[in-house]
Amino acid sequence: MKAVLGGLAVLALAAGSASAQETKVAVGISGWTGFAPLTLAKEAGIFKKNGLDVTIKKVPQASRHLAIQSGDIQCAATTVETWISWNANGVPTKQIFQLDKSFGADGMAVRNDVASIKDINGKQVAASAPGTSPYFVLSWMLKKNGLSVKDVTVVNMEPGPAAQAFIAGQNDVAMTYEPYLSSVRAAPQSGKIIATTLDYPAVMDTFGCTPKFLTDNPKAAKALADSYFEALEMIAKDQAKAYEIMGADVKQTGEAFGKSAQFLRWQDREANKKFFAGEFKTFSAEAADLLLETGIIKQKPDMEALADTSFIQ
Repeated sequence: MKAVLGGLAVLALAAGSASAQETKVAVGISGWTGFAPLTLAKEAGIFKKNGLDVTIKKVPQASRHLAIQSGDIQCAATTVETWISWNANGVPTKQIFQLDKSFGADGMAVRNDVASIKDINGKQVAASAPGTSPYFVLSWMLKKNGLSVKDVTVVNMEPGPAAQAFIAGQNDVAMTYEPYLSSVRAAPQSGKIIATTLDYPAVMDTFGCTPKFLTDNPKAAKALADSYFEALEMIAKDQAKAYEIMGADVKQTGEAFGKSAQFLRWQDREANKKFFAGEFKTFSAEAADLLLETGIIKQKPDMEALADTSFIQ
């Protein structure tokens, strides 16, 4: 009996030791479809298996940097240009892996009588606050059509409410993304999607953390990247189950989630290496120029310090 109890005690100590070794990390995300593999990694136990105790917090993009600054979260998922804004405005962070690329998942909804983006000159546009992805995409699309945000009236609304308001007949234009963009597609009487990231490839998401977290927890940072890639492998092996888990987080069925997911591409390890070696630098340079032009930043941050790619190797 003593031997059995002794064995149980050893097992309990081992379990306690394993639990104690899990690195705690709080991650800020939104309900954007591209971030869903992070939720999958948590719900399917991938983070835990890799020694991480991850808390995922839904934080609006407009205030995600404040959550980092306060220490409420140590890592976050957001768009490439947002990291430029955060660093330029005194919130030091480093991107460590790419999550996804939008292939039509972000777009501009307009009324049916609007023939081109140039026609929204003078109109009211629902978009998230300056410094967010929808605002940046709006700026990007306008610039490519000879306009700027000064040529429209921006009403600050988050992507979900912006889509709902547009369908209800409010505002002339709405900037939104999946899964909310699909609700606009499903209501053709209210308007149409005039442009998406298929036309203007300006949305690519990455995962990053504070320099302090990365310095203090290099193994955990590597585990975060590895866990993400494992989640992508799970999606490839058991898509139906993965879609069900990821969809539940945003109150979608697995089938509905799959329809949203078709408008983006999650990026595996090899795609990550390719991205950071080329497109990341060219896009970041152009994005920084636009952020300066629109007044989101006053000066460029150290562009060479925006990412640490050692964790994807």
